[in-house]
Amino acid sequence: MLQTLDKKDLAVLECLKESSVALGSWNLVELLEKRGIQVSSATIGRVLRRLENKCYVHKVGNAGRNITQAGCDALLRAKSLDTLNRHQETLKRVITVCTLENYTIVLQARRAVERENARLAAINITDAELEHLDEVLKLQDEYRKEKKSVAQIDIEFHKGIAHASRNPVLESMYHMLFTYGQQTPLFEQIRQKKKSVMTAHIGILEALREHNPQKAEQRMVHHIDGLMKDVATYWDYVEDQTPEKEEN
Repeated sequence: MLQTLDKKDLAVLECLKESSVALGSWNLVELLEKRGIQVSSATIGRVLRRLENKCYVHKVGNAGRNITQAGCDALLRAKSLDTLNRHQETLKRVITVCTLENYTIVLQARRAVERENARLAAINITDAELEHLDEVLKLQDEYRKEKKSVAQIDIEFHKGIAHASRNPVLESMYHMLFTYGQQTPLFEQIRQKKKSVMTAHIGILEALREHNPQKAEQRMVHHIDGLMKDVATYWDYVEDQTPEKEEN
């Protein structure tokens, strides 16, 4: 995963977050040295200007700079991505083998993450985000009628909900999970056969429009459970069609 903040950026933000007062360049040089990071005051000045341009810090007169809420959110996202990256190799070993059982593993993880995403999105989603999701579903319906792939559009719908949750950790977790097995020909084959997916998305969007957290969560869970059932049904079908090996 790409990281938009480098090691020095993160260290500066951490120092500012831990401090009860504004910090200047020289203060930060000393604090970073204690963390084993050797930098000059000029370098810190450039880092602070870059972070200020991103609205992650703000100047407090001549006292120095404090971290902003946007900076705290960026730091949280960075830490969550770092944690996810450390575990990514393990996840790849578990999930990248293309079997139907692996789809169930991914869906179980998505169920845990996306139910909370939906609940929070119902509280925080904006009118503009609702309009975007509505456009996504219209495009999904058009593609389905034209027998085009809808995998990427399906992902866009769920990504929109994850973003609307306003929880950067949950959003990062979904962004990682959807890369595993959600755009393969096999999963697309399962999805194309089920019109219920479109109906489920419409129901979720209705709950989001009502800003009803409980209903949004319930409908998301029902949606993922439905996908898991479809995978299990398809798995049973594949097993029935697979000829048994003759014993020697």
